[in-house]
Amino acid sequence: GADHSSCFGASTRDYVKMAKSAAPSSRTQVKRRPNKASYDKDLAYSIIDQALIAYIAITDETGQPYSLPVGIARDGDRLLLHGSAASRLFRRLIEGHPCSATISLLDGLVMARSSFESSIHYRSVVILGRAYEVTGEEKMRAFDAIVKHLMPGRELEVRKSTEVEAKQTAVAALPIAEFSIKVSNLDVGDLPEDLDSPLWAGIIPIEHRFGTPINAGDLKPGIPVPEYIAKWPNGRT
Repeated sequence: GADHSSCFGASTRDYVKMAKSAAPSSRTQVKRRPNKASYDKDLAYSIIDQALIAYIAITDETGQPYSLPVGIARDGDRLLLHGSAASRLFRRLIEGHPCSATISLLDGLVMARSSFESSIHYRSVVILGRAYEVTGEEKMRAFDAIVKHLMPGRELEVRKSTEVEAKQTAVAALPIAEFSIKVSNLDVGDLPEDLDSPLWAGIIPIEHRFGTPINAGDLKPGIPVPEYIAKWPNGRT
């Protein structure tokens, strides 16, 4: 995984060289700025493994599209999604309707000398496909995988879900099979006529950090913050 010694996301400079790519599908072929595209699964995994949420898009029974943020974890070559079993989104997901998942990591602001050339450094993955429901013992293992990804170390000590709680929660798995990646990490690209401008130009890195833990209002005295939480800013992979 990436080195998170200073921030949650990897440095934008780590992604200047793109990995060798497999052939995209007709639906995932990037047409706008194809120089920023990749279809390398290892690169997709590295982006997914640093993300905490994905935006899941699907249509409802009337054809109205909508997109909602969902907590995620990667389990091999599939994306695990979890949410309320009563939600419209998860009902549609486990019924197998077509959907997409978008994961984006913001790495910086590109401050050019013109508004047109100003932009954002980012890494993003879009996955297309149909999800399916995860049930039984596999569902309980998925709960652990999701907690482990979102809160590393917590899965070893937190109370497990009861049968009632498990029934109230849906877990869907989306295969990471049809996808595309876009990475924007280039230097400022101003027009030649703007280079003599006295305006500062450069890149402002964006760092995603964990803040100082805040005790629950009803926490009993004498319970310290677990050591594994203190390691998160430096140990996420």
